[in-house]
Amino acid sequence: MLQLVQILGWPFLMCLIIGTILGYFGIHVLKREVIFIDIAVAQVAVVGSIAAHLAFEAEEDALLSYLFSLGCVLLIATFYATARKKIIQISIEAVIGISYAITAAGAMFLIGIAPGHAHAEEMLAGKLLWVTRQHIVLCLIVFTAVAFCLCIIRKPLSKISQNYEGAVTEGLKVVWWDFVFYGLLGVVITLAVRVTGVVTVFSFLIIPATISALFSAHWVSRMFIAWAAAIVASLGGLLFAYFFDFSVGPAIALFLGAVLTIAALFSKFRQIHSVNKISV
Repeated sequence: MLQLVQILGWPFLMCLIIGTILGYFGIHVLKREVIFIDIAVAQVAVVGSIAAHLAFEAEEDALLSYLFSLGCVLLIATFYATARKKIIQISIEAVIGISYAITAAGAMFLIGIAPGHAHAEEMLAGKLLWVTRQHIVLCLIVFTAVAFCLCIIRKPLSKISQNYEGAVTEGLKVVWWDFVFYGLLGVVITLAVRVTGVVTVFSFLIIPATISALFSAHWVSRMFIAWAAAIVASLGGLLFAYFFDFSVGPAIALFLGAVLTIAALFSKFRQIHSVNKISV
């Protein structure tokens, strides 16, 4: 038991930290219908990281690497915020998909220039099992600061997520608030994907928020449901990976999918039971 806690303790704590902040962001992402924003931003972050490595031979966890990634993320946040208001011919989701394709091609080009570069593989798989106390402290400090900012600006962000056109009509500076939203999300993703990988971060962002939407329309209730789903899936995925020698990140993503399936079946059963009860 002690060995189990020693091996999985830090990864589980990291899952709790990441699941908490991404659970909130996920609700906004679903309401804004920008589902693939996570993968697109993560791809931009890795381009920045590889560029720092090529230009200055910066290591993966070097401050310069983080700064390059963050700079690229803030640039793409500016683009997305502007595109949503200015580009009306296609949806913002299509814009995100196009930007992902372009940055993915750019990442492949940069990797070709620097063969043997490990950033792309680590971005997909992560290194959750080898997370350290330093990673925990860094993420906790940064994510707490992000959560504090989200708490202060929650009203304009919620208005835009609920009704973008209505927010424009009210005179809200939607481009500015979208930039802040995408920028804060980008900060979180820049750190999170280095630890858990793109697939796991995407799962934490979308699946718990989707589960919460099955049972409630209220923000507070949805956040608690999303956090509960993330905790259950994290614990199950880590234990499964430990006992069956499976990759940690994919195991957590699979368990999140399993929790979503069970939640969807339960929600459907509850709806059928309510209809039958009314009929009687």
